[in-house]
This record gives sequence, C-alpha cells and structure tokens, in this order.
Amino acid sequence: MTFSTTPDSQHRGLVARLPRRVRGLALLARFDRPIGWWLLFWPGAWAVALAGGAIERWDLIALLLVGSIAMRGAGCVYNDIVDRDLDARVARTAARPIPSGLVSVRGAWTWLVALSLVGLVVLLQLRPPAALVAVASLAPVACYPFMKRITWWPQAWLGIVFSWAALVGWVEVAGGFSLAVAAVYLGSVAWVIGYDTIYAVQDIDDDALIGVRSSARALGGRVRPGVGAFYALAVAAWGVAIWRVRPDPLALLALLPVAAHLGWQAATLRPADGANALDRFRSNRSAGLLMFLACLVVGTA
Repeated sequence: MTFSTTPDSQHRGLVARLPRRVRGLALLARFDRPIGWWLLFWPGAWAVALAGGAIERWDLIALLLVGSIAMRGAGCVYNDIVDRDLDARVARTAARPIPSGLVSVRGAWTWLVALSLVGLVVLLQLRPPAALVAVASLAPVACYPFMKRITWWPQAWLGIVFSWAALVGWVEVAGGFSLAVAAVYLGSVAWVIGYDTIYAVQDIDDDALIGVRSSARALGGRVRPGVGAFYALAVAAWGVAIWRVRPDPLALLALLPVAAHLGWQAATLRPADGANALDRFRSNRSAGLLMFLACLVVGTA
C-alpha cells in the first residue's frame, strides 16, 4: 500500500519571510508547527485545573506554556541532531533544516543550548518539589530519539515524555502526588500513543524501507481500532481522575465532549490518506482544550 505524505518543513507563512539563517532555526524548533507545543502543554494545564489552581495559579499555566514552547523546540532540535541521517532517507523529513543543509550540526547544538536556557528560567520559577519532578524528565527525553531503533512502540515512550507536565503542574499546585494525577498521567500516555500512531502512518512506507519501528507498523491493518482502543483507555483513566477529585456521576459528564471528539477521530481516520491522518492528528489541539475545560469545571466546582 502506498501512503501519501506531507513534508513537515514547508517554509510557509511568517517563517518563510524570515532571513535564511533565522528561518532555519525557526524550522528546526518547529515554530512553524505549533501543534507540538500545544500537545506538550495541555497535560500540565489539565493537572493545574483539576487540582483547583486554574484561576489562582494562572501564572503557572502561562509558565507551562512558555516552557512547553521552549522545551518542545529543544526536544525537536535534539531529535533532529540524533536522527539527521534517518531524516535524510524519509520523504516527509528530508527537507528538515539539518539534512537539507539549512542549519549546521554545530549551529543546531548552539540553538539547543539557547532554548534550554529559556526552559531553565521557567524551571527556576517553580517550587523545589515541582522543579525536581521537571528535572527528572530529562532522562526519558534524552532517550526518546533512540526508542524507534529498539522498540516497536516508541509512541509509548513519547507518551511518557509528553505527559510529564501533568506531574509538574499537579505537584506545584497540590504539593505532592495522588491517585488522581497518576490517572491523568496514564490517560495522557494513552492519548499520546493514539495521536502519535495517527502521525506515524504518514511515514509507514519509508519506515519499513529503512527499518524504523513504530506503533503504526506494529498495528498494521488494525491502526484505526488500535487508535480507538488507546483513546478509550485515555478517557477511562481520565474518568478515574475526575472521580477521585469529585466522586459524582454528574462530574463524569464533563468528559463527554472530549470523548466524542476522540471517537470522531478514530471513526473517520483513513490511515492510507496522509492528509486525513495529519488533519486528525492536528485536531488533538482541540481535544486538549476540551479536556482542559472538563478539568476546569470539575476542579473549580
């Protein structure tokens, strides 16, 4: 089966008007693709809202947003440095700044340090317990680019990384861990596996040729039901989290909008259509917002 793909460095919009060198750095950090930092940000915002801090700690939500933009950019730079040889052999990633020659490897390392310093400034605004939780994320982040070489489920590792802000946000507001935040975190991991499997179908042909593993390849012809199953696990875990905060059947109704949205994604996904898959993937920005609203309603009730 042939899968259509959309290159992920298309040099469009404001980024296309930047000077060449600056444009390369912006593309390297994926500033032209904000969906990535939205997906990194939402779990932290959920945790803050569900812990009851959405209004009083609006500044924390803002910090998490800034940190997500900077650290998602740093993560992309690091990933591209590690994957530069693989990226050159995949149609969707061949135009990325490093394999295309727009940014040198040395320049990429310098840019990585600069973005990490922004993340450090955000880190220093947190209380020590939350800051320690944030620092603990560095090990799984560093390991992530290598997971596609050693496991069929690198999306699960991405879930561990991209859900970490939930732990940081909850500890900052509540002062410690609880079953509620564990359920938010595990639900987020399942959500990430689902949406990143959708993203991975765009590369399935190239990945098969060069031996890169992914959940999309592991699921084969069962991608759509597989995504649906992970989304169902996410909603179930989030239901546990909400129940722990507010044990009222009516509180669970707050999850209906996000559950319906995720169900729509799985039901309408066409894995062989790259444009369809990319659209469903990007729609998770809306899914994250719906989940935030659910947490806001329950956490402030």
